[in-house]
This record gives sequence, structure tokens and C-alpha cells, in this order.
Amino acid sequence: MLLIAATADDAIRGISDGATVLIGGFGNAGQPMDLIDALLRSGTTGLTVVNNNAGQADAGLAVLIRERRVRKIICSFPRQSDSWHFDAAYRAGEIELELVPQGTLAERIRAAGAGIGGFFTPTGYGTMLAEGKETRVIDGRGYVFETPIHADAALIKALKADRSGNLIYRKTARNFGPVMAAAARHTIVQVSEVVQSGELDPEHVVTPGIYVDVLVAAEPGRAAAAQGRGGLERVDTP
Repeated sequence: MLLIAATADDAIRGISDGATVLIGGFGNAGQPMDLIDALLRSGTTGLTVVNNNAGQADAGLAVLIRERRVRKIICSFPRQSDSWHFDAAYRAGEIELELVPQGTLAERIRAAGAGIGGFFTPTGYGTMLAEGKETRVIDGRGYVFETPIHADAALIKALKADRSGNLIYRKTARNFGPVMAAAARHTIVQVSEVVQSGELDPEHVVTPGIYVDVLVAAEPGRAAAAQGRGGLERVDTP
């Protein structure tokens, strides 16, 4: 059953303290800012967040880290010129970091969605990233065994959805969205527009609606118009 939320606050209801949350975004491209802001307003804490990086400047994921809502971050690029909130939390011992090479991160998320129990990769073999993990030499080359990353929820951003939950993305904003949608038990999607079923060209659909649980349209002015209305609309999907 697909739900269409009136507001981002309605959309993220059900994410509880201590949840593991996949958050799309390659830097700010594709980061679902409205959903992250709603998660911040909800007061949820003790989160494990999986993202490409550890937040930028004073928006989105960085604010969750600043407010100490994130217990652990699993990412590929924790440090950059404007990652000061992560830096402060990490130096204070208030956030745990699991560093994962970007290709391995994408494949661990994809493995969860595909039902794969794990895989061997040469990336990280012989380095600190392989410590405590199973290793194997295959055809003379060293490999590290990596496990899938399952999650309680995924927050992703798409360009457009239909009322069956099918998604299309805009260029680089697509990034981790498709694999995260498949890997989470509950997928929440922020879109610019929701159209009627059948209006999207099937050849352009990247994420099928079967992976989507909640949609919320984040058009300019929508949040103000929806104040006081709230709620979730249930949509019967095939």
C-alpha cells in the first residue's frame, strides 16, 4: 500500500530512536533536505546514518550531526572543507565512524536489496579497512569479504513519481537512490511532482513502485499550503 503524505513531517513518522537510515545524496546533489529537516524536527535520536559523506556546511545531514542525533555514520567521505560539524563531533568522541570505500558502499547497499549475503572485493585488502574481516586469495589476488547494509528506512530524492510509486531522477541527483530504495524496509521519497499512474514513460522509470512506501511532494510553497492539513493518503496500487 503506497502512502502519499501531505507534509514531510507526516512522511517520516515511524522512524524511531536508534534506527538505521539510508540517506541519498552525492554531496548536496540528491539529498532529500525536506525529509532530513522533518527528521530533525521529530526529535529522533541515536541514529545510524548511511550516506556518501558526513554532511556539508549547515544544512541537511550536517545539522543532524550538529544536534547530536547521529550515533554512527557509515560513509566514504567524512572530511571535506565544510564538514566542521562532523569534525567537532568526532573529535569529541560523540559519533562513531565506519569508513567504507565508495564502490564498496554502493555494493553493500545493493547486496541488501538483492538478497545477497555478502561478497568479496579486492578494495581495502591489506589495509586497515580489512582488519577483523574475512580475507581470501582468489586466482592470486587478495579479497575482503563485505556484508550487506540493511536499513530500517531510506530517505531519498527523486524528480518525479506517479501514483503507483514509480520514480524518475534528475541526472546526478539519482546517485544512491535506486539501491537505497531497494535495501530499506521502509522507503520514503521526496519528489518535485506526483503525476497520475501511466503518465511516466516506462522506459524512463528507474525505481519501480514496489520499492516505495511513502511519497511527499516538495514543491515551492507546498509546505506553507499544507500547514494544519497533514495526514497520509492511501493509494491502492496494483
